[in-house]
Amino acid sequence: MIAIGCDHGGFELKQEILAYLREKGIEYKDFGCDSTASVDYPVYAKKVCKAITDGECEKGILICGTGIGISITANKQKGIRAALCTDCFCAEATRLHNDANVLALGGRVVGPGLAVKIVDTFLHTPFSGEERHARRIRMMEED
Repeated sequence: MIAIGCDHGGFELKQEILAYLREKGIEYKDFGCDSTASVDYPVYAKKVCKAITDGECEKGILICGTGIGISITANKQKGIRAALCTDCFCAEATRLHNDANVLALGGRVVGPGLAVKIVDTFLHTPFSGEERHARRIRMMEED
């Protein structure tokens, strides 16, 4: 299951991504927000990340205006590897090399067509499993 959340700057793009997930039959849980009214992105980032670290969801998608604030918040959560992606190459590379479990997008940065392609790439690219990448992930997670 995919956890998804956004702030007001990502609400419209989230609607496009939800339509894609429904069309593809991909299960998701929407953690809000539910309109373009101003809200605080850390609230939604933390909800999505908690769903992942608790095992309720496998991966997450977070969207704010730029994707920056929400990705910074996500990466402060233990066990989360969030990647802000603006193209499919980055989405593929972060799954292959970093085993990223959260995709961050900027609702005011990428259009809906590209965003859906980025989401598709992120969700369907497995971690390579190569030892050098696994070693680097272990190094990231050290205290």
